[in-house]
Amino acid sequence: MSDSLSIAFRVDASTLIGSGHVMRCLTLADALAEAGARCYFVMREKPGSLEAVVSARGHQVLVLSPVEPDVNASPSDNESPHASWLGTGWITDASGTLAALAGMDLDWLVVDHYALDYRWESLVSGCAKRLMVIDDLADREHDCDLLLDQTYGRLPASYRKLVPPEARLLCGAHFSLLRPEFSELRYSSLQRRIRPKLQNMLISIGGVDQDNLTHRALRVLDSLEWYQEKNVTVVMGPSSPWVEDIGRLAGSIKLKVEVLVGIGNMAEVMEQQDFVIGAAGSSIWERCCLGLPSAMVVVAENQVFAARELEGTGAVRILESGERFEDSLIGVLKDIDSCPGQLIAMSKAAAAITDGQGVFRVVATLLELGGDHELRE
Repeated sequence: MSDSLSIAFRVDASTLIGSGHVMRCLTLADALAEAGARCYFVMREKPGSLEAVVSARGHQVLVLSPVEPDVNASPSDNESPHASWLGTGWITDASGTLAALAGMDLDWLVVDHYALDYRWESLVSGCAKRLMVIDDLADREHDCDLLLDQTYGRLPASYRKLVPPEARLLCGAHFSLLRPEFSELRYSSLQRRIRPKLQNMLISIGGVDQDNLTHRALRVLDSLEWYQEKNVTVVMGPSSPWVEDIGRLAGSIKLKVEVLVGIGNMAEVMEQQDFVIGAAGSSIWERCCLGLPSAMVVVAENQVFAARELEGTGAVRILESGERFEDSLIGVLKDIDSCPGQLIAMSKAAAAITDGQGVFRVVATLLELGGDHELRE
């Protein structure tokens, strides 16, 4: 790859949006940078927006102001159920993005944002030779050259009427964007699960965990006498509002708990676990790559499809997220304790979902399609 290849990402994170969109784009950007590309991130300043995390990985961040006046607003701006995630109207956001990227010779613009659709994409298309969309909703039209949906069970037919006829579609967990360390540790992790035990447990309920389910899960484990001799690791994002709360709780209960915040070795931590209580976001593909059995909680509507598809394979157990969360978690833990063979079956089913090589397949596709330097119409 030429070292002059330039790729920009339009993506946001916040305490409302969470960190998953930025983190999967960052995984792709890291792989592209490793191959010689220059990557830029256009992000709107919000609480928990992760600009520092992106910058620390060597990518330039172009910051949009936290709240821009929506001078071009129209009634259709609010059609999307996720419109509020943008912080302004789509026309104003497009104008700000174009201004931030002005003068750049971009080969690709990658868009990962539930609040944006074909209207925004059409407006900004001239700033890059090609446009890629990362989505997992299949609920709106896109004007793009390439679309990625890494959801397990997602078929290209879900998008055929939502994208131009010539657009390339990459659908399914085969294309999941995982950092290379997960595929590197896949073999040793799977070997660990040939004769499983249930001694080390991980709680990792998203980078933000808006409803503080981590607290409730720790309370459940602490209430079960047979879990008090197990080792529990909690992983939290640096933007979570509950970091201090969980730290205090970990120091006051009988359970043996280690709290890790903003770590850079998640694959190593996961490899050493026997079971995970986790979120149903993009981290599920990391757990599957390592063959790590898990119980997961669905905290957003867009996670329902993938969660149900995965549960159908036997790779995961779904936890209820409302008032019955505690009862649901206790039921799953008792089931696993009563039938240790479940861990073997769950591990095998999870490992069959993805091999962790998806990011390299996506990079290869970007290179294949990026050879033509004609500007998009």
